[in-house]
Amino acid sequence: MNIDNKNTTKASAAAGKAGENTEESAANNPRKSETGTSGSSASDDRPNHEVQAGDRQSQSTGNTESRQQHQHNRESHETDSQSEEQVDEQLNDLQQEILRLNDELEKTRDAMLRKAAEFENMKRRTQKEKAQLFDQARADAVSRFLPIREDLKRSVEASKGHEVDKNFLEGLRLVLANFERILADYGVEPIEETGVPFDVEMHDAMLIQPAADESTESNTILQVMEPGYKIGDRIIKHAKVIVSQ
Repeated sequence: MNIDNKNTTKASAAAGKAGENTEESAANNPRKSETGTSGSSASDDRPNHEVQAGDRQSQSTGNTESRQQHQHNRESHETDSQSEEQVDEQLNDLQQEILRLNDELEKTRDAMLRKAAEFENMKRRTQKEKAQLFDQARADAVSRFLPIREDLKRSVEASKGHEVDKNFLEGLRLVLANFERILADYGVEPIEETGVPFDVEMHDAMLIQPAADESTESNTILQVMEPGYKIGDRIIKHAKVIVSQ
């Protein structure tokens, strides 16, 4: 135990002495301390150069990225310009196509209107021709019965100065009346007036003679030899007349 305490005491004393020697050495050699500090500072300068180099590299990288971004922006602008030109061309093409289609539509509409007008004209012309054919056919059919009417009328008029059975005469008059009624239903009108001016559209002058009455004007119908007939404005038979001189 005593030996261990003695050793411990010696070690403590040696450590204290070593500390004193270190402080004395530092006090006696200030340059050495500065040198050590300077060395430490020099060792710190080396990373600063590396930092500056890194900064320059970062700046160069930034410039490169800036140029690349500028190039990208310019390419994007050129692409946008090309896209706008393409859009303008497409719009122009569409406008031209619209104009062409509108022109074709206008031509088609004009053609359809002309066709519709032609069809309407043809329809009216066909209806008119159909009506004319119907009137002609009716006139032709009626004209075949007109001599019968004239014969019946002459028979009734001739019986006035002769003794004829009253029942027979009444029968003739009844047949004549029915015949005239049927002709009237078909629009047939007789042309048999006297004392009216001569009309070349309705009359055929068979004879010209002086009138018994001096006050009668010339070209006046004096006598109807054969009656004429008309349907509306259509003359189906001219009346044969005697005209005053």
